[in-house]
Amino acid sequence: MWWMDVLYVLLGLVIGLVIGFFVTKKIFTKQLEENPPINEKMIEAMMSSMGRKPSQKQVRQVMNQMNKYR
Repeated sequence: MWWMDVLYVLLGLVIGLVIGFFVTKKIFTKQLEENPPINEKMIEAMMSSMGRKPSQKQVRQVMNQMNKYR
């Protein structure tokens, strides 16, 4: 019967979408853990490691530049 074939195709698509969603979610969270987004604390630590204490204005300028070129 042709409607059984259609049902199997639809069932396969739904199962594939559900599996794909969870696999993609797992990969995405793993990538975020390995490579966290840069925040102001990280920029401040980087500038401090170069031997100077940055002002909040300098940290914001660097953040704005980084966000501009994403």
